[in-house]
Amino acid sequence: MFARKEWRHITIAFIALAIYVAPLFLLGEDAHIRVHDNLDSNIAWYKVLAESGEIFGLVDASIPQIINGELSRNAFGPEMSGIVWLHALLPPMAAYAVSQAITRILAFIGMYLLLKKHTISGPRQQWIATAVALAFALTPFWPSGMLSTLGMPLALWALLNIRAGEKHPINWIVFLLLPLYSSFVLGFFFFIVAAGLFWLIDSIKTKRWNLRFFLAIAAMTAMFLLVEYRLVYSFLFDDEPNSRDEYFHARLSFWHAVRLSLKNFFLGHTHVMTVHGLFIIASTVMALGIIFTKKSWREEKLFLQLLVLNIVLSIWYAFWFYRGWLPLTERFHFLDTFNFARFHFLRPLVIYTGFALALKIIADSGVAWRKAAAVLAVAQILLLFMFNDEIVYRDKPTFRQFYAEKQFAEIGRHIGLPKKEYRVASIGIHPAIAQYNGFYTLDTYNNFYPLSYKHEFRKIIAKELEKNNVIREYFDEWGGRCYIFTAELGKRYMFKKNSKATLKNLELDTSQFKKMGGTYIFSAVPIKNAEENRLQLERTFISKESAWKIYLYKAY
Repeated sequence: MFARKEWRHITIAFIALAIYVAPLFLLGEDAHIRVHDNLDSNIAWYKVLAESGEIFGLVDASIPQIINGELSRNAFGPEMSGIVWLHALLPPMAAYAVSQAITRILAFIGMYLLLKKHTISGPRQQWIATAVALAFALTPFWPSGMLSTLGMPLALWALLNIRAGEKHPINWIVFLLLPLYSSFVLGFFFFIVAAGLFWLIDSIKTKRWNLRFFLAIAAMTAMFLLVEYRLVYSFLFDDEPNSRDEYFHARLSFWHAVRLSLKNFFLGHTHVMTVHGLFIIASTVMALGIIFTKKSWREEKLFLQLLVLNIVLSIWYAFWFYRGWLPLTERFHFLDTFNFARFHFLRPLVIYTGFALALKIIADSGVAWRKAAAVLAVAQILLLFMFNDEIVYRDKPTFRQFYAEKQFAEIGRHIGLPKKEYRVASIGIHPAIAQYNGFYTLDTYNNFYPLSYKHEFRKIIAKELEKNNVIREYFDEWGGRCYIFTAELGKRYMFKKNSKATLKNLELDTSQFKKMGGTYIFSAVPIKNAEENRLQLERTFISKESAWKIYLYKAY
C-alpha cells in the first residue's frame, strides 16, 4: 500500500496530467495539435480506414480511396490496435484526445512503478519517482506511436519482476496488453532486441539461463507478431516492389554524422522528443561532478551505464546515415528498407531513468543539494508544460481549420459527382485533407505503396523534379510523400489563405495526370500559367473556419 504522503504526490501528478490534456477535451476541434506525421497523415488514415469497411480486410485487400486502390490494407494499422478502434468508434478529435490521456496515464504508471521498485526504492526518494514519472508522461511524444516508447518503462518493470522470480500474473498481462496499444516497428522491436541482449549478457554473467525471463521476452515478441500479422505477411510473402525499395539513407559524411550525433544527444528527435537539453543535462553534469568529487564510481554504476548507453544510442542514430554503410546496404538490401536508426527510440526510457538517478545522487548530497534537486525536477515539469501542443502549435491551423470540412463539402457539392467517379490531387496542401473529406486522391503520404505507382506518378512531376535537386532527391530517394511537388514551392506543403505565393512556371504532364484518372487539382496557390498546363480554374473557395484558400482546377 502507498503511504499517505505518497498518495498525495500521486494525486498532484494526476491533476497535472489532467490539466495538460484538458485543452484537447475543452477545445475539441478548435485545439492546436501537431501537424507533421499527425494531422498530415495518421489521423486521416484512421478515418479513411474506418470508412472503407476494410478494418478486417484480407491481407491482399486494398483501400480504394487512395492511389486508385493500389494502397494495400496492410499499409494501415492492424485491426487489433487500440487506436484504430478509438477512431472507428469516436469522432477523430475525440479519439485523439482519449488516446493522449490513455498514453500519458500509462506512461506515468509505468515509469513510477519502474523507478519505485527497481531504481529508487528508498522512502525518502519517493518524490523523485513521482516527479520524474510525471515529467516522462508529459513529454511531447509522437501521437500515433501511442505506447511505443512511453510504454517501455511498464514493459521493463514487468520484465525485471519476472527476472527476479516474481510470479504475479500482472507481469504477463502487461506483455499481452501492451502490443494492443503500441507499434512493433516504431518502438518495441528495438526494446525487445535490447531486452534479448540484456538476457544473454545476464545469463553469461550469472552462468544461469533464466528461462522465465527468456519466455517473457518471447511471449511479448509473439504477441506483437500476432497483432502485426499484416506486417509479417508483407515482409515474408509480398514480393511486389514497394516505395521503400528506393529508400536511400547512407549519405552523410563522417563529420556530418558526428555533428548529428551531438545534435541528437542534446536536442533529441522529433518522434521521441524528450526536452532534456536544459535541466536534465544540468542534473547529469551536477551528478557527474558529485560522483567525481566523492569517487563513488562503483556506487553509481547504473547511472554511468545509462549515460554511456545514451551517448552510444545517439552515435548509432547519426552514423546509421553515414555513407560508410554503402558497401553493406548495396549487398544487403533490407538495411535500406528497415530503419535500424530507431534504436534511439530507447532514449526516452534511458534519459528519464538517468534523470531520476541524477536527482537521487544530488538529493543525497545534503539539504541544500536536496533543494536543488527539487528545483530541477519542478523546472523540468514546468518546461514540459511549455511544450504543450496548444502553446507550441499556436501559430498552426487548428484541427478544424486544417481539415476544413465545410469548405471541402462545398467543393464536393460544386463538382456534383459521386466522389468515387473522379480523382483529385493537391498542390500546396497535404493530400490528407482531401482524403479526410472523402475525396479519392492520386497523391498520398504513405511509406509503403507499390513502386510501380511511384514511377507512374513521377511522370506527372518529372519536369518539376528536374528543376529542383532538393525535391528530386526527396521524391526519388524516399518518396513517402507522393505529392505534386513543384520547383517554385519546394518541400513546402502548407500555404495558408494569407499566403502571397504563386506558381508562374509550373510544368506538369497533365496527360499523365488524366491517364491515371486525375480530373481536379486542389491548389492552395494560384497557378498563373494554368492554361499552359491544360488546367482550367473553375472556382475559388474560401471559408472562415478554414486555413486555406482553395483554387479548384480541372484538367482538360
